[in-house]
Amino acid sequence: MPSFDIVSEVDKHELANAIDQANREIGNRYDFKGSDAGVRQDEFEMTLEAESEFQVEQVLEILRTRLAKRSIDLTALELGSVTLTGNRARQICKVRTGIDADLGRKIIRLIKDSKIKVQAAMQQEQVRVTGKKRDDLQEVIALLRGQSLGLPLQFINFRD
Repeated sequence: MPSFDIVSEVDKHELANAIDQANREIGNRYDFKGSDAGVRQDEFEMTLEAESEFQVEQVLEILRTRLAKRSIDLTALELGSVTLTGNRARQICKVRTGIDADLGRKIIRLIKDSKIKVQAAMQQEQVRVTGKKRDDLQEVIALLRGQSLGLPLQFINFRD
């Protein structure tokens, strides 16, 4: 029985490379000379730091361009608010990975409402879709690509 998995993942190495490139660009830019601005990474959480709120926004813009060039979908970013403490401004930026239960139920509901003859089930942080025909599975992929779910989806483990 053909099946595939729907996941939401971000490549850790590409994320680390994008952050490294952003930090190098920040170090080379004239408007950041002498300031201790940059991006620190802790697994899938980044801290953007600079001297002012405006500079934090500039750091975020540099980071976004580097992430986009590394093929990391920007909809996976969850931005916190900018906090000012003393003469420093910080912003926490989380990279969302995995499909949570609410989004999983929404995906399953979309598949069931489409009346395509497949079964969908939530398995940890992914959704498994099985069906009798390969064409039905491809219809489900096309259906989900056309939806705006607020999280980048990948379709993996396509088996016949």
